[in-house]
Amino acid sequence: MKRTAAQLQQDLLAIWKAGVDAVDSERLVRENVELAGNYLRLADIELDLADIERIYVVGAGKAGAGMAAGLEAALGADLMQAKRLSGLLSVPEDCVRQLSRIQLRGGRPAGVNAPTEAGVQITSEILSGVGQLGERDLCIALISGGGSALLPAPVAGITLADKQAITKYLSGAGADIVQLNTVRKQLSQIKGNGLATACRAGYLVSLIISDVLGDPLDVIASGPTVPDSATAADALQILHDFDGVDRPEFASIVEVLKKKRATEPEPTASVYNFVIGNNAVAVDAAGIEAERRGYSHAMTSARQSEGQAEAVGRHLAEMTLRMRDEKGPDCLITGGEPVVQLADEAERGLGGRNQQLTLAALERLQELSPNEPMTGMAILSGGTDGEDGPTDAAGAWIDAAGAAQAEALQLPAVDFLRRNDAYHFFQPLDRLLQTGPTHTNVCDLRVAVVDRIETASRK
Repeated sequence: MKRTAAQLQQDLLAIWKAGVDAVDSERLVRENVELAGNYLRLADIELDLADIERIYVVGAGKAGAGMAAGLEAALGADLMQAKRLSGLLSVPEDCVRQLSRIQLRGGRPAGVNAPTEAGVQITSEILSGVGQLGERDLCIALISGGGSALLPAPVAGITLADKQAITKYLSGAGADIVQLNTVRKQLSQIKGNGLATACRAGYLVSLIISDVLGDPLDVIASGPTVPDSATAADALQILHDFDGVDRPEFASIVEVLKKKRATEPEPTASVYNFVIGNNAVAVDAAGIEAERRGYSHAMTSARQSEGQAEAVGRHLAEMTLRMRDEKGPDCLITGGEPVVQLADEAERGLGGRNQQLTLAALERLQELSPNEPMTGMAILSGGTDGEDGPTDAAGAWIDAAGAAQAEALQLPAVDFLRRNDAYHFFQPLDRLLQTGPTHTNVCDLRVAVVDRIETASRK
């Protein structure tokens, strides 16, 4: 089947969108919460409503608003009234909206994935609220990616500024999400099972949308309802690995970690944790859409950190070129989450890991096929949360027309890559992927499509 450049573009965007739509947070919650007579099903457990006096809902994350809306819709007004349902979630400011009974509050500004004083206040209220519940109460925690920054509760001896400084330092040094969360949990009252130990309800049920590859429950949003598998010693080792132990600005953090107890109190509630959405769900749904559009697709969802975005982008370019020029699949769908080594702040531009990855893919194709770097190809990489770094874009995409325009405008990909300035490379090409908040978060989704018939005719 002959595919025009316009068709490749249309298919590329539609396949990616189908993957994101499949992990819509409101939809996922409604699929996992159900009233069945006198019983309430929450994912894989059923609770007798006669044993529940009230329901309290807490949580945090980029998907929090959609999850809360989905929960209210699934429970219905009558049950929420009967069980005196109330709740509080910390979400990004651009996700705040009015719901019937669950309060959504902005724990951080849009596009700024760092803890704030507002987040500290919300987290304090959440901890206070769960501490006032009784053994006949049900606490439902709605947890999704971004929850770490939205639930700041520094331990004694650590300030919010300390946590912000260490997070910024480690992120800039190339630490991945697992390493970041290992450190943040050890410096928090709520992360690393802190919410569970503070909760006095009879039942604590967490519905989780995973933004961490492999779905390790103790890492997603820093595991507020999951025992911490890491220790203070592990956090110290990470600081050591990134040359942070001997820096004077982190002295108080190092001191707290050295003195921290090896064991923490056990929860009194019966705790259940269920992952209701993840990267694999998005990849599978994108594959279904690709097949519907006539593609023979290959798919993979990474189970662990992928390394540097530039390396992932170059590899994606090589696979796409091979896919165009050889027999086999003509659509590649991958999921994962690479990291970016930041340039010095003095020369650093604007961008995110998906924009950096897409630009690295283009640069590699320019090396491999300088006369026609994107002919018969289109590549996209986007964050399923609608955010990519401190920008208003979810990611970026590139095709032959975009590559030609970049050449005409004399935009050197290698220079923009070096400065982490992919946003300003793709912006004049109109190749930024701008979705706004998607109210979900399951890492990144990448799509590559090709027109192999055109290539065959050239040979």
